[in-house]
Amino acid sequence: MNAKIFGRMRSILAHVVLIILSFMCLFFFYILLVNATRSHADLQKGFSAFPGSYFFENLKNVANDGTFPMFRGILNSLIVSGSSAAICTYFSALTAYGLYAYDFKLRKVAFTFIMAILVMPTQVTAMGFLRLITNMKMYDTLLPLIVPSIASPAVFYFMYSYLQSSLPLSLVEAARIDGSKEFRTFNRIIIPIMKPAIAVQAIFSFVGSWNNYFVPALVIQSKNKMTVPILIATLRGADYMNFDMGKIYMMIMIAIVPIILVYLFLSKYIIAGVTLGGVKE
Repeated sequence: MNAKIFGRMRSILAHVVLIILSFMCLFFFYILLVNATRSHADLQKGFSAFPGSYFFENLKNVANDGTFPMFRGILNSLIVSGSSAAICTYFSALTAYGLYAYDFKLRKVAFTFIMAILVMPTQVTAMGFLRLITNMKMYDTLLPLIVPSIASPAVFYFMYSYLQSSLPLSLVEAARIDGSKEFRTFNRIIIPIMKPAIAVQAIFSFVGSWNNYFVPALVIQSKNKMTVPILIATLRGADYMNFDMGKIYMMIMIAIVPIILVYLFLSKYIIAGVTLGGVKE
């Protein structure tokens, strides 16, 4: 009887904690939505938990602002974030597979070198990176925001750890015995096994690229090539006469929508991968 009561108490406590955490996570999204429906004058008055009536007005102001290419910025961010997530996850998985499945002399050296790059902050190499892309005639284009995603040490390490726990080498050897070529083995056998890891890292890579401000601000000058974070920063940097907090909150809310959609789309692959499970010896 005591065990039953204790179990119910644990269940109630767990539900209470989950409700509190859910409220803390969703509260800020709710306030963002509320602020996107209020005018600049209403926002100046202070906090309000109730929506206003300026949602469509703020949306129209953002969409029709001739100095603010909202739709072009969203398209640029989608191109950069989608391409970065795709090549980042694929080539990181390919590199991890190469170091995991092949035994060669410089294997440990290569792994150590990649891990050393992991601790190097982007700001340290910023000026060299800027000079490089300028010499390659890539300044003020979207390519410098996409191509460097091929080399992502953090994603590589995650993929490598996932392969260690989920991929027996006997499966790779069996594929080779059956006559499967290396790239065919990777694309047809390894990639399906790594779907959960790829989905997780695709979400993180997409969100990281979508929210990235430092590199786009460094290399992008033309307004029609700016990404969403830069456009939001230009709104915040507007002069006092044109400053409109309602427009800023509306733009931030619009910027969050693609991230939510990507998560909802990829989350099913994470769940499916976990339920279908890894390969056992």
